[in-house]
Amino acid sequence: MTDTFTPPTRFAVPGRIAVGDRAAALWQTATLTEIRRETPRAATFRFAVPAWAGHLPGQHLMLRLTAGDGYTAQRHYSIASAPDDTGHIELTLDHVAGGEVSGWFHTVARPGDRVEVRGPLSGFFAWPGDRPALLIGAGSGVVPLMSMVRHHRSRGLGIPLRLLVSARTPEDLIYAREYGPETTPVFTRRAPEGVLVGRLSEARLTPLLADPPTDGWEAYVCGSNAFAEHVSRLLVAAGQPVERIRIERFG
Repeated sequence: MTDTFTPPTRFAVPGRIAVGDRAAALWQTATLTEIRRETPRAATFRFAVPAWAGHLPGQHLMLRLTAGDGYTAQRHYSIASAPDDTGHIELTLDHVAGGEVSGWFHTVARPGDRVEVRGPLSGFFAWPGDRPALLIGAGSGVVPLMSMVRHHRSRGLGIPLRLLVSARTPEDLIYAREYGPETTPVFTRRAPEGVLVGRLSEARLTPLLADPPTDGWEAYVCGSNAFAEHVSRLLVAAGQPVERIRIERFG
């Protein structure tokens, strides 16, 4: 990484997930090659990582920044890109108020800058594309789910996949240009004309569970703690087996 990273606070987030796989335990240099604006608060950062061993949709990585004085900051980020994007990975980051790492990415980082990454990490939330998937995310919680959607498309998988994504307004909808017929957007503050505004409800979720595949759905939920709890209750009330609900939460 270039030495332009200056942490506004003196703290770092320690690793919180044990890594057993040898390849995932090694730090690798990732070179920033592209920045794409997604929303006023979120952007996608594309990295070249030549030795990346690959990942499953839904997995995440550890990213490390090192300042000129040796200070380091580490964060876990979900991987947005599909596994077939060989030698490259993409992360989509919100600009968190006061965030030292997200703040650096959104205000300082430029193509050519280098960071360190380690992973992929965690298999619990991974979707290898072998079972029908019902994906539900809010805000930046759609990031690991988009990796699944991209994988589904790039491989031309015939396995059923449905995505419901919640955002405050159309302007806050990450990846808005990429969604297709598999996606149902929900807007909680303001919606396009003719679209209902409001929190995700049983009435909105029920159609997604209609006509289930023979083996049923594997549900993947990603968002804030409050969102994850709310959606989990709705799914269970609608008959989704608890053991087939996978949750990734933040905040």
